[in-house]
Amino acid sequence: MIRWTEAAGEGPAAVFVHGLGAASTVYHAHIAARPELAGRRMLFVDLPGHGISDRPAGFDYTLEDHADALAALLDAAQVRGAVIAGHSMGGAVAVVLAHRRPDLVARLVITEGNLDRFPAATAASSGIASYTEEDFVHGGGFARVLEHVGPLWAATMRLADPLALHRSATHLVRGTDPVMRVMLERSAAERVYLQGGLSGELRDGEGLEAAGVEVRTVADAGHNVMFDRPGAFARAVAGR
Repeated sequence: MIRWTEAAGEGPAAVFVHGLGAASTVYHAHIAARPELAGRRMLFVDLPGHGISDRPAGFDYTLEDHADALAALLDAAQVRGAVIAGHSMGGAVAVVLAHRRPDLVARLVITEGNLDRFPAATAASSGIASYTEEDFVHGGGFARVLEHVGPLWAATMRLADPLALHRSATHLVRGTDPVMRVMLERSAAERVYLQGGLSGELRDGEGLEAAGVEVRTVADAGHNVMFDRPGAFARAVAGR
């Protein structure tokens, strides 16, 4: 059901998890060439309904469902104690994975991950979730969203299943219990949170730091830190 592309290597695996409507190879494969990660085993994972993974119609696409699918992949790939690098929604999935299967995760690198319920209305998850499932999938909502997102995101969003996209966005907006921020604060894994300096101030970054999360603000980077500052992103994944 869930598929990945792999770069062979040694040591603890680095696992890359994309955001809503994205695909891991598009957003992360260039990181495999970075000298900071030379020789590492790297897995570029597409979540259910995205990229090259299956699009099961009976799947609920909750954050917990995505995390469990990711856990099944890591079990199949014989991965333990990995670095999980999650971007945006993938960051939320990574946090839930660490909460449910701490044996799989030694280190979390969260890049502008969703930590809170009911984010401000934008063209992202909240915009998609503002449609009913029927209107988004069959009533033209998917096409309207594609018209209002940037070209890079539209290119990968077109590869996502509309049903999976809507359900994933809806559950991302609703969040988890406990909420993702609390899961991250309580996690025993080593934790780094990357915030693009162009994205504005991270909400309650002080609270994350008080809980032992290392918060790094990456200058001259927006939401897609891995494109804007690939060196800074690779160093975070490498633990530098």
